[in-house]
Amino acid sequence: MLTHVVLMKFTDPADAPEAKERLEALAGRVPQIRELSAHLDVVHSPVSYDLCLVTRHESADELRGYQEHPDHLELAGWLRPRLAARAVVDHEG
Repeated sequence: MLTHVVLMKFTDPADAPEAKERLEALAGRVPQIRELSAHLDVVHSPVSYDLCLVTRHESADELRGYQEHPDHLELAGWLRPRLAARAVVDHEG
């Protein structure tokens, strides 16, 4: 199993709740997502990111299928202009 973790910092942190809702909606529409959870930061420290996305996939090929899925690409088009920073870690397990 491959776990895909994305941390997002928004230019305007007020965009994070809508991003969370949009991301969670992908779970029912993108078959390559085995599990999905999205979490908003609650501490808001100077080093905090605003949102953490965790998805799980059977393989790296399935992760690529998720990343290339039209619904993901549409959401990415909405997200990217709103992001100040993003960090990604993909790990097995």
